[in-house]
Amino acid sequence: MPKKHLHDKFSNKRIIARLDIKGGNVVKPVHTEALRIVGKPRERAELYYKQGIDEIVYMDIVASLYGRNLDFDLLRSVAENIFVPLTVGGGIRTIKDINEALRSGADKVAINTYAIGNPNFLEKAIHEFGSQCIVLSIEAKKQANGHWEAYTDGGRERTGVDVVEWARQGIKRGVGELLITSIDRDGTRQGYDLDLIKRISSLSPIPVIAYGGAGKPEDMGEVIKKARADAVAAASIFHYDLCSVREIKKHLNSIGVYTRTL
Repeated sequence: MPKKHLHDKFSNKRIIARLDIKGGNVVKPVHTEALRIVGKPRERAELYYKQGIDEIVYMDIVASLYGRNLDFDLLRSVAENIFVPLTVGGGIRTIKDINEALRSGADKVAINTYAIGNPNFLEKAIHEFGSQCIVLSIEAKKQANGHWEAYTDGGRERTGVDVVEWARQGIKRGVGELLITSIDRDGTRQGYDLDLIKRISSLSPIPVIAYGGAGKPEDMGEVIKKARADAVAAASIFHYDLCSVREIKKHLNSIGVYTRTL
């Protein structure tokens, strides 16, 4: 059994708000498409911080697709007044990009598209900044054969890469966390892909963040207890005010899942 699970009972589970950024707006995709504008990044980040969120994930979902860098000025404005860990991704292709993201307020950097084609970049990044700064972001879509395939460019491009094997490789190369997005569940509010998260978590000695499908606090409790997620990320549940951070933590605590107190 991976070492981390021996301490599950005693470690706080993290509640993470995800901000998908396109053109200076926070948008909410469904299955990574059909984008709806839900607000401005700085306003949303500050709101969730004040509500007691544990961390924020900030993803420019079109930077890689358009071959451009993050808007670091926008990132700086978002990071200015929030004091919880901030993970940033989208268009990260060089050591310079990571350095600029960290200087602009990021605590961790999530890498997906560039790493698939250049897996050695993960090791270079880890050597430069430490594993605690580097998150491997994996967008997973279930295939007819029952396996999950990794997608890139905001869930638009197939890679032919098996998600489980790619997660193994990321762990072997030394990444600090895995952010697992279910494309099939994204925006559906029908619960996380428990099979996917359980499959990754069962082999991972590093934290696994589940994303895609949260519609209510019970969904979060389920993916933590049944699939052993170390953290749960969500967007719709916060953007559409379906329930508060306090309500989520109250529910999780009631079922024996410990979180950072508000």
